[in-house]
Amino acid sequence: MKNFLLLIFLFIAPLFVKAQDSIPGKNNSTDEQLAAQYYAEGDYEKAEVYYEKLYNRTPINVYYDYYLNCLLYTKDFKKAEKTVKKQSSRNPGDLTFHVDLGRVYGAEGDSAKEKKEFMNGVNAVDASYSANAVIDLANAFLGVNEPDFAIKALLQGRKVLKDVYTFNVELADVYAIKKDYVSMVNEYLDMLTINVAYKQQVQNRLQAKLDADENDLIAPVLKTELIRRAQKNPDEMIWSEMLIWFYMQQKNFPAALIQAKAIDKRKKLDGSDILALAATARANGDYETAEDAYDYVIGLGKNGFNYREARIEKINTEYQKITVGGNYTQDEIISLQSEMNSTLDELGRDVKTVELIRTLAHLQAFYLFDTKNSIKMLEDALTITGLSPMQVAQVKLELGDVLLLDGQVWEASLRYSQVEKAFEYDPIGQEAKYRNAKIAFYIGDFKWAQVQLDVLKSATSKLISNDAMYLSILITENLALDSNPDPLMKFAHADLMIFQNRYDIAILDLDSIDKLYPTHALEDDVLHLRYQIAYKQQKWTEAAGYLEKIISNYGTDILGDDATFELAQLYDTKLNDKAKAMEYYQDVFTNYPGSTFATDARKRFRELRGDKISQ
Repeated sequence: MKNFLLLIFLFIAPLFVKAQDSIPGKNNSTDEQLAAQYYAEGDYEKAEVYYEKLYNRTPINVYYDYYLNCLLYTKDFKKAEKTVKKQSSRNPGDLTFHVDLGRVYGAEGDSAKEKKEFMNGVNAVDASYSANAVIDLANAFLGVNEPDFAIKALLQGRKVLKDVYTFNVELADVYAIKKDYVSMVNEYLDMLTINVAYKQQVQNRLQAKLDADENDLIAPVLKTELIRRAQKNPDEMIWSEMLIWFYMQQKNFPAALIQAKAIDKRKKLDGSDILALAATARANGDYETAEDAYDYVIGLGKNGFNYREARIEKINTEYQKITVGGNYTQDEIISLQSEMNSTLDELGRDVKTVELIRTLAHLQAFYLFDTKNSIKMLEDALTITGLSPMQVAQVKLELGDVLLLDGQVWEASLRYSQVEKAFEYDPIGQEAKYRNAKIAFYIGDFKWAQVQLDVLKSATSKLISNDAMYLSILITENLALDSNPDPLMKFAHADLMIFQNRYDIAILDLDSIDKLYPTHALEDDVLHLRYQIAYKQQKWTEAAGYLEKIISNYGTDILGDDATFELAQLYDTKLNDKAKAMEYYQDVFTNYPGSTFATDARKRFRELRGDKISQ
């Protein structure tokens, strides 16, 4: 029985092997590896042998492409021509073989025959072919660096398939390759004459081209063409809308506002788009245009849908312009206070104006030093009917700050604790917890403060997390290294005095630390508090000097990246030295790549360098 089975096996084994060899692709793996290896090494004669086998066995395009390349490298032009025609007959709907055949003629040195075959491909385009077939042909022309023939193919496709597909995007991309920006822009804009629903797509594609245009050649072309179309077709709002979009990308907010006003008047709208434009202008520091926009909406009348919002946001813009800019006079603060009060008198003190009430209270306390009236205003605000829990929490946080400014430390802590309890797991609750930890720090209860700060290291807000980490490290380093808590007590008291705008007392505390505890570990932190005082007093050069000392002497310590970023901002916004600002912004993302400021520093550096930044 055993011998009988052996005889059967010997009989069928050759048949089994033959059957395996006949399975498609069975031997392709080894041949593919050898073909690829020889091709990569530039040994095209050996590669040709294997690709020919692969192609004859499985005539798919990937083998065909490599095989054709090998034939061209080895100058076997007759076999190459024959192969192209053979593969073309297998794929009658594929126009790209005209390009391959032209390549063969070109490699052979017959450029006239090459161009003729390319034109044969273009002329072969008729209504029987799909748009994708035409696009494939154009891409094949691009693959052999023939953008002009790609354009001819696409235009022929447009001619015969105009009711199906117009190839605007594809033509625009080819014109971009040729740097023919006038034609490129017109192809994109022509899409809007077909259907205004393409607006977002057109804007996205134009934005990509503008961002990649390092020499700023496209923007003037686009502006000119948009203005021309808007003037030629005044009743078609799409061109004014596109002009607004363009000016917004260029951060030319005054020009954008002119167009936006024209559309709003013509369409008799309610100013909603104007409000959006104003918000963007304000976010970019163009306060004048923002105020102009809000004035326009206010001018639509008190019964207008957006009147209340425009009134409030104009006040907020004026507040931001004064406080963020840092260059203000006491008369300007008093004038702003008066305007806020008159606005509240007109609109009423209710749920919709509680944010304005909070801003006014902050202005009175921190800029006019009238904590008594500020506290009363915030306590009255808490009695407003219909406030949401979040609005209550925001008012209580502000009230806590004003109470702390007024020296009512425990009352401030109580308000913070109420917010922390109501929003234990929310960012605003974590902010309240941090402010309570700061109070503990101010009064010298360092151990309790550190317990709270260690919890906040994992806060969802990165800003709170980083602030908590810094303060926790400050406590740890200075209590662990020195059994005498007096230097840290003086430092904490100085920090509180700065918060309360009592700068003379804060400076006395800091001077005392420098005098009594020279070379103490708090040196860099003391310098940073001195910077904060100088900044609040608008002594920009003095503030910069303190930051430069931190960077020079303590650049590798925890405040190194903070000081570098703050110095960059100081040169950028106060000292008006853009070159210096760029230098320090670059230092942030180069020397401190893990810093929380690295992303913002890189973005601002690129803006100052003139790069196009996507919104």
